[in-house]
Amino acid sequence: MSRPAEVLSPTTPGPELRYHVDGMDCASCMQKVERAVTRLPGAREVQSSFQTGVLRLHLDETQTPREVLEGHLRALGYTPRALPTGAEGRAESHHDHGHARDQAAGDSLPWYAGAQGRLVLLTGALLALAWGLALILPGAPAWGYAAATLMGGWPLARRAVASARLGEPFSIHTLVTLAALGALLIGEAAEGAVVVFLFVVGELLEGVAAGRARAGIRSLAALTPRTALLEEGGRVREVGADTLHVGQRIQVRPGARVPADGVIVAGGSALDDSPVTGESVPVEKGLGDPVYAGSVNGGGVLSVRVTRGAGDNTLARILRLVEEAEASRAPTARLIDRFSRLYTPGVVAVSVAVAALPPLLTGAEWTTWLYRGLALLLIGCPCALVLSVPAAITSALAAGARRGLLVKGGAALEALGRARTVAFDKTGTLTAGTPTVTAVRPLGALGEQEALRLAAAVEGGSDHPLARAVVRRAEELGLDVPRAEAGQAQAGRGVSATVEGRALHVVSPRFALERGWLGADGQAEVQRLEDLGQTVVVLAEDRPGGALALIALRDEARPDAGEAVSRLRALGLRPLMLTGDNARTAHAVAAPLGLEVRAELLPGDKLRLIGELRAHGGVLMVGDGINDAPALAASSVGVAMGGGTDVALETADAALLHGRVTGVADLVSLGRATLGNIRQNLAFALGLKAVFLVTTLLGVTNLWTAILADTGATALVTANALRLLRWRGTEPGNAG
Repeated sequence: MSRPAEVLSPTTPGPELRYHVDGMDCASCMQKVERAVTRLPGAREVQSSFQTGVLRLHLDETQTPREVLEGHLRALGYTPRALPTGAEGRAESHHDHGHARDQAAGDSLPWYAGAQGRLVLLTGALLALAWGLALILPGAPAWGYAAATLMGGWPLARRAVASARLGEPFSIHTLVTLAALGALLIGEAAEGAVVVFLFVVGELLEGVAAGRARAGIRSLAALTPRTALLEEGGRVREVGADTLHVGQRIQVRPGARVPADGVIVAGGSALDDSPVTGESVPVEKGLGDPVYAGSVNGGGVLSVRVTRGAGDNTLARILRLVEEAEASRAPTARLIDRFSRLYTPGVVAVSVAVAALPPLLTGAEWTTWLYRGLALLLIGCPCALVLSVPAAITSALAAGARRGLLVKGGAALEALGRARTVAFDKTGTLTAGTPTVTAVRPLGALGEQEALRLAAAVEGGSDHPLARAVVRRAEELGLDVPRAEAGQAQAGRGVSATVEGRALHVVSPRFALERGWLGADGQAEVQRLEDLGQTVVVLAEDRPGGALALIALRDEARPDAGEAVSRLRALGLRPLMLTGDNARTAHAVAAPLGLEVRAELLPGDKLRLIGELRAHGGVLMVGDGINDAPALAASSVGVAMGGGTDVALETADAALLHGRVTGVADLVSLGRATLGNIRQNLAFALGLKAVFLVTTLLGVTNLWTAILADTGATALVTANALRLLRWRGTEPGNAG
C-alpha cells in the first residue's frame, strides 16, 4: 500500500502524489506520461497504470512544484485530477473509491462529451467544410483542405512540441504532425486533412476501448453501498458507509449489499459473494462467519461486527492491488517498451532515407519519394505495437477478478501461462484445512483428556490447522486449558511452550524420534495410525523416552481436488504434492487423486525441490499462504488459497478468492489465453505494418490509407484484447 506522506527516506524525497490522468487511454500515452514525468527534477518512483489511468509518484517540491508537474501534463494534452493521499492513509482511501465510481460513470458518457470527442467533431466538421467549399468554389479546394489540416492539426502539433520539450521528440503526435505538414508542402492538402481526422478518430476509439477494459475493474467500486444501518444503543440508524469503524455493529437486511467487511454476530443467511470471490452459488453463513463488502444478503437479517474500515475492505484492497499491478509489467511489455524507444526514431530515419536517397542517388522525382516517405511515417506509428500487451493484460485481469482469480500483474500472468509443474501443499490446499482429532493415545500415566488439555495449551499460540484442531477438540470437551508461556514454533517440527511449570513440546514423530523421545512402542503405534491415513503429533517432554501421548488427526481431501488434478493433467502440466506430513498419510491423500508425492519435507527441503523443478520449466506453487511463504516466494508463481483473507491478498503472486482448488487450472488457462492473445496482437501489429511497408515502397499506398492502416491495426489489437473479457475458465463447455 502507499506509504504515508510523513514517512520519507533518502530515496523517496517528497510525499506520494496520486493523479487520475484524463486522456491517458493507451499504452503509448502511458509511456509518454511516465517518461516525461520521470525527467522532472525531484520526481521518483513514477508509475502509471493503464488499467486505471492513475499516475503515482514521489515528488520533491523544492525542485519541482506540483503546479509545474500538472502544467506539463496539461501541455501534453492530459488533464490531471489529484486523488487523496497523505497522513490519513487508508482511512481516507474511500474517497479514491468514490472517485472510481464517478470515473466509471464518466466512462459511460457519450463519446462526444470528452475532449477527444470534441476534437473529432472539430476535425470532421473542418474536413466536411473543406469538401463543401470545394464543391461551391472549384477553384479553391486546396485552401479549404489546408485550413482544415492546420486547424485540426494544431492541437496535435502543440502536444508534439510539449513532448519534444519534455524529452520525447519522436512521439506519435510528432509523426502525424510531420506527415500532415509534409502533405501540405507537396500539394496534398486533402490527404493531410484526412490524415488528421483519421488519427484523432483512432485516438478516440482507443479511449473508448480502454474504458471498456477498465469497466470490469472499476465496477467493483460501485458494489459497496454508500450507506449502512448502524446498531447503536438499541437503535438502528442510517450512516454513511465510509464512516464505519472497526468494532461497530451494523444491520444487513434481506436483499441489501453488505457495506463493510465483518463477522456475523447474530442471524444467518445465504450470501452472494460473487463480487469478491466469483463464487456463483450463494454461501450459507451464520454466527462467526466472515462477510465481505459488496456481497448481497439473501433471506435473513444479519447483525455484523465491522472488522475493516471502508478504505480497507476486501473490494478496496483488490482495487488497489489491481492498480499497483502495473508496476509488475509483463516481460514482453518491458521488451516492447525498450524496442519502441528505438523503433520510432528508426522509423523517422528510414522515412527520411526513403524520401531523400532515390532522388539524390538516381535522380528520381522528389515529390513522389517525399510522398512515400511521409506515408512511411504514418505506417511506422507504434500505437498498435505498444498497445498489444497492456490491452491484453488489462482485459485478462478484469476477467480473472470477476471469477475470483486475483493476479498481481502481467509478469505473474505470463509466468502462469508458461508453467509446466504445479506443486501443491497438502493441508489447507488439497485438503479442506479443517482436520479433526480422531484419537488420543497416552504413552504413560497421563489420561486422554489430560494429554489433550496439555497439548491444547502448547498449541494455543499456533495458527497451523493441526494446532487449531487440537484446541478445538479440547474446547468441545469443555477442558480447562491452562495458560502457556514462552511459546516457540520450530519450522517443520512443531511447537514448544512452558505449561504449569513443565517444558512441553508438540512435534512430529520424526523429530520426536530424532530427539530420543519416542520409544519402540510409540513408533509402532505411530506407524499403525499413519497406515490408516492419519496425521500424528507427539506430546513430549525434553528427556529420553519423554513422549507422553500421541494425537491422531485426519483432514479429508477437498471435494474438487480430483477434478482439479484432472484439469491440470489435461492442460499438460505435472501436478505433485509437497508436504511436511508423513509419507503414509500423504500417500493416503494423494493416491485417490493420482498425484506424485514428496513427503516429510522441512521448509528447506521444499525450497530445494522448487529450485530443482524450476530447472525444467516454470513452477506454480499452491499453498495456504501461512506456512508456505518461502516456497511461494521461490516458485515462478505463488498462488494462495484464502477466500479473500489478508494472506490470500498480500503474500502471493495470485490468489484464489473463492477457495476452490479447481481455480488453479483456471489461472493457468487464463495465463495461456493471455499469452496467446499477446502473440496474436503482435502478429496483427507487425504483420500489417510489414504489408503496408511493401505497398508504400511500391507506390500503392497513399497517406490516408497509411494512417487508416495504423488505426486499423490499433482497432484489431484492441478488439482482440477485449475478447479476453469473455474468458470463461476451464469448465467443460467453456473457452479456455
